[in-house]
Amino acid sequence: MKLVEQPSELRSALDDVRLQGRKIGFVPTMGNLHAGHIALVKEAQSHCDVVVVSIFVNPLQFNNSDDLANYPRTLEQDVAALNQAGADFVFTPSAEALYPNGLETETKVTVPVLSDILEGELRPGHFDGVSTVVCKLFNLVQPHLAVFGEKDYQQLALIRKMTTDLLLPIEIIGLPTVREASGLAMSSRNNRLSAEQLQTAPLLAKEMRQIAAKLSRNNQAELSQSAKQALEKMGFKCDGIDIVDAENLSPLTPQSRSAVILMAAFLGEVRLIDNCVIELH
Repeated sequence: MKLVEQPSELRSALDDVRLQGRKIGFVPTMGNLHAGHIALVKEAQSHCDVVVVSIFVNPLQFNNSDDLANYPRTLEQDVAALNQAGADFVFTPSAEALYPNGLETETKVTVPVLSDILEGELRPGHFDGVSTVVCKLFNLVQPHLAVFGEKDYQQLALIRKMTTDLLLPIEIIGLPTVREASGLAMSSRNNRLSAEQLQTAPLLAKEMRQIAAKLSRNNQAELSQSAKQALEKMGFKCDGIDIVDAENLSPLTPQSRSAVILMAAFLGEVRLIDNCVIELH
């Protein structure tokens, strides 16, 4: 496994890989890796000859400076885990390497509509930061295929649309959410939960499954409201329960073939998200 910090070095190394006719897979991460991230690497390996993993805590997607400062950075453990998983390249650029002229005058990539609804409305500018850095990384790595987790459902939809709209020759694969035995969606944020909160956190997914079991085209508002009340009694502070079209994240219509339940709630200071896709009949 090769560690690379400079964009020019990464380009050069991957030019050689392409000359050999080998297929490149890519997994972008912000580090603090868990089993869900390793599953993304394994999925990329199943399709490709060479797998590149990036570790970069992207300042452009944080609209809260405390969140950026407190984001866990565990590079040594992450590199060891990726080495064990068999990744070929680990790209660990500095902010200066990816944003040499600073953030204020940075050219940004914006995906209209998807950037501004749901999570985008709650976190202004967040998705512009995501699409900009992913576009930069795609340009550097030029992978044949990239793998993302479905846990960040809106992010995955955004990246799919950006890739299609910009005519990027990259196949985007979404991998189902990897969960703890308790049902809790794996997340780097889970490390910040107390022992007591870890007992409560799986109830978010449980409530989501209950919505899924009862969902029809006519009872979305009622189910969202009752789930919100139930979660707040359990100690959560709801930040959104949305039931939208799974294909474009717009409100459900009679033509919608599938729905996605998007859950977001605080448990103490930690914001948890989850989602579930349901076929509509």
